[in-house]
Amino acid sequence: MIDGLQQNYGDFFEPALIKEITSVGTFREVSEGDELIRAGSYIKSMPLIINGAIKILRQDTEGDELLLYFLERGDTCAMTLSCCLGHHKSEIKAIAETDASLVMIPVEKMEEWTTRYKSWRNFVFDSYHKRLIEAIETIDSIAFLKMDDRLLKYLHDKSKVTSDNVLKNTHQEIAYDLHTSRVVISRLLKKLETKGKVKLNRNSIEVIDL
Repeated sequence: MIDGLQQNYGDFFEPALIKEITSVGTFREVSEGDELIRAGSYIKSMPLIINGAIKILRQDTEGDELLLYFLERGDTCAMTLSCCLGHHKSEIKAIAETDASLVMIPVEKMEEWTTRYKSWRNFVFDSYHKRLIEAIETIDSIAFLKMDDRLLKYLHDKSKVTSDNVLKNTHQEIAYDLHTSRVVISRLLKKLETKGKVKLNRNSIEVIDL
């Protein structure tokens, strides 16, 4: 665990803070598809991502979902921070996009470290800023981009966080993330293939236009 912390956070956190994280944090490994946070649940710890990728989704009252953003190594989730500090139920759902390693930080340490460590305070504020910008980009894409442009952006984002231009998601899984139907996604993927943006294989999608 300490090697992963040093690699991802060593240039940002003080050695004393790294030592505390190692002491109180719980190392956790998750597999692709595992649910880390459920909408409506109370969050008792905050994840620091050592490696892998996590996707954050907003879920409505009927269970429909919309992808907000991805988290990568060195990240944490601002909405998790907000729920932890405010003792509120989670308004998001977090699912492992790939196999991932995390360090879970107890909620009671977060406020303590905010006053004790300048680097932790800066990290929290920077995380809020990054996640806010990503949420705004998601809103902008819904409001201003056509669905085929949203789909292409989604494929580019997934390629980036997985470091692989061959994606093994089904058309239905993509439809869930973009809050649309499988038929629409299948039609638009065919359109993107005709334009030379992607190549559709039997069980994967190759993103060509990177």
